[in-house]
Amino acid sequence: MSDTNDPGRTGPHSPCLEIALEAAREAAAISRSYFAGNVEVRTKADRTPVTEADVECEEAIRASILARFPGHGFYGEETGRTHADADDLWLVDPIDGTKGFVREYPFFSTQIALMRKGEIVLGVSSGTMFDELAWAERGKGAWLNGEPLRVSGIDDPKRAAVSTGNLKSLAESAGWPALGRIVAEADRIRGYGDFYHYHLLAAGKIDAVIESDVNILDIAALSIIVREAGGVFTDLNGEPPGLETRSVLAANPDLHERYLEVLRGFVA
Repeated sequence: MSDTNDPGRTGPHSPCLEIALEAAREAAAISRSYFAGNVEVRTKADRTPVTEADVECEEAIRASILARFPGHGFYGEETGRTHADADDLWLVDPIDGTKGFVREYPFFSTQIALMRKGEIVLGVSSGTMFDELAWAERGKGAWLNGEPLRVSGIDDPKRAAVSTGNLKSLAESAGWPALGRIVAEADRIRGYGDFYHYHLLAAGKIDAVIESDVNILDIAALSIIVREAGGVFTDLNGEPPGLETRSVLAANPDLHERYLEVLRGFVA
């Protein structure tokens, strides 16, 4: 893996990005130590799983960030919100993809983002078992293991590679036939899922991602990584990501405009 603090490649990191990268590496060490280790699984009130690895990763991330920035807010998947009215709010999913994690799929990640006055300004996405560490900061580009990221320039839907994920709510809505129009026209359809299809999108290896059934902690960091790589990241109605976001349309600019015309208005 490239040295992520090499200023010759990525430029100097802000203090916020430095601590986010440090916390992501710490969380990766914890989750890797538990992976395939028969961890105890509990079911939360929303019927989603949680493990001791989730909790330990989040506690480590929270401790690192708040030790450096005690006045910042923190919103974690497992420990909830503190100082939610602070101008700077950290959005953290310590193990995004817990269902896969407990079944020993490698497609889990750590997601750390900073929202400042309602705008996501920084994101770190750590694909632990892939040794992929992606990050972006507003106005400073997007990077994966020290290499710059850029979305593709493909503008023809017939040549597009599209990845889908978490389509349950879309399948139950009027948007399902609209998605079918996109699928029928695309060159390639896959469901890479979780963090991975956003890393592929930002690197120009696929051209669009369509998802429903998400929450902001899943996609906050990934949204700025895609945007800083030159992509467009909204919900399926064209709204920018916020605390209430539940769906995603992310693509290079040309395809985003085309697909939004097809999908807009079909999903709440």
